[in-house]
Amino acid sequence: MGTPAKNTVCIWYDNDAEGAARFYAATFPDSFVGAVHRAPGDYPSGREGDVLVVEFTVMGIPCIGLNGGPAFKQCEAFSFQIATVDQDETDRYWNAIVGNGGQESECGWCKDKWGVSWQITPVALTQAYTGADRAAAKRVFAAMLTMGKIDVAAIEAARRGSSNGGTSSL
Repeated sequence: MGTPAKNTVCIWYDNDAEGAARFYAATFPDSFVGAVHRAPGDYPSGREGDVLVVEFTVMGIPCIGLNGGPAFKQCEAFSFQIATVDQDETDRYWNAIVGNGGQESECGWCKDKWGVSWQITPVALTQAYTGADRAAAKRVFAAMLTMGKIDVAAIEAARRGSSNGGTSSL
C-alpha cells in the first residue's frame, strides 16, 4: 500500500468503522477506503477475525477507524470541517450526514450516525466573519448563531446589512 502517512487522524468507533469509512467515501470527493485489517486474536470488545482497523481518506485527509468498542464516545471536541462553495454543496453534505441517521446541531454543525461531528461551513460564512469589515462580521456572526444548517443567502444578506435574502434552516 505504500509508505504510511506520518500523521493520521485516528477515530474510535464502537463497532462499525468500515461502515463509516464506506459512507464517507461515497459522500465526499477525494475520499476512499483503503485497507481493512482484521484482529489477529480476541480483544476486549471483539473476536479474532473481526474488523479492527480501517484505513480511509476523507477529502484527502488520511484516517484510521478503530473498532475499539463502547468505552469512548465521540464528542464535538473533534470534528471534520468541510468548506462548501454554495448552498447546493452545503445542502448535499448536510443532508447526506443528517439523512443517514445523523443529527442536526447549531451553527453549521451536525453529527453522523456514528457520533462523529461535522462542520458544514460555506466559504461565504468564513470569509464574512473573518473579513476586515468588523460590523459586517458581527452581523454575520449573529445570523450564524440562529442557524442549524447554514443559509448562504441569509449570511450574504447579513454581510450586506439587509434582513432579506434567506431563511433560517433550523
